Amino acid sequence: MHMNILSYRNWKALWLPFFLPALTLAQSKGIDSTFDNQHYRARLEFFKAMPNQKDEIVFLGNSITEGGKWQEILQRKHVINRGISGDVTYGILARLDEILASRPRKIFLLCGVNDMKRGIPISIISTNIERIIKQVKKQSPNTALFVQGILPVNEALLPKIYEEVRNDRIVLLNNALKELCKAHQVRFVDLQPILADGNGELKAELTIDGLHLKQATYLIWANYLKQQKLL
Repeated sequence: MHMNILSYRNWKALWLPFFLPALTLAQSKGIDSTFDNQHYRARLEFFKAMPNQKDEIVFLGNSITEGGKWQEILQRKHVINRGISGDVTYGILARLDEILASRPRKIFLLCGVNDMKRGIPISIISTNIERIIKQVKKQSPNTALFVQGILPVNEALLPKIYEEVRNDRIVLLNNALKELCKAHQVRFVDLQPILADGNGELKAELTIDGLHLKQATYLIWANYLKQQKLL
C-alpha cells in the first residue's frame, strides 16, 4: 500500500493540528523546523505500508536509532525500528500517528541531537519532547514510554557539521528531560554510564565518527536495557 500525493496531503491536513504549535513557535523564533525530505518520506511510506502487529516494541528516533539492528539483536519479531536518519523532534511529532496506530506495548524514544545540531535552543527541544510524551499518553495510554537520554559525543572525533553538539549542552538537555519524565511519570533511561568515558565523552572505541555508533555498541545498549528489566 503506497502513499500517493493525495493521501500524503490528507495525512498532513489530518495531523497538522498536533504539531502546529511546535511549528508556529519555531517559525516565530526563526528556527529551522524542516523535516520533510526524500529520505523521511521514503521511510514513512515504508512504515505505513507495513502491517501493524500486536504488542509492538518500537525504537523511535533518528539515525542513531535507524542504525540499530534491533530485531536481530533482541531476537523478537515484534521489535520494530522506526528511526529516520536526520530526523528532528518536529519530524517525530509529525509521524506519531503511524507509531501509535498499533497501540504499541513499548516505545523507546531517542531524539534531539539533530535539533541541537541546528542550534535549536534546549528549551524548545525539551518542549517538543514534552509534546511527544503528552501525545503518546493521550493517544495510546497503555503504551510504556521510555525516554532515553541523548548519547554523549566524542568531541575530538566529531565532523565540523556537528560543532553545535557539545557534551555540556547534552547534559543540560538530559537534565531537562529527567524533569519532564518525573512530571509526566514516564521512565527516563540514562545511557551515559555505559557509553561515556571518565571525561563524559563517548568512548572512542564505540563510535565511527564521534556521534554514530559501531554495530557492536548496540549490543551494549540492548544488554543494558535488559539489565534494567525494560526488555
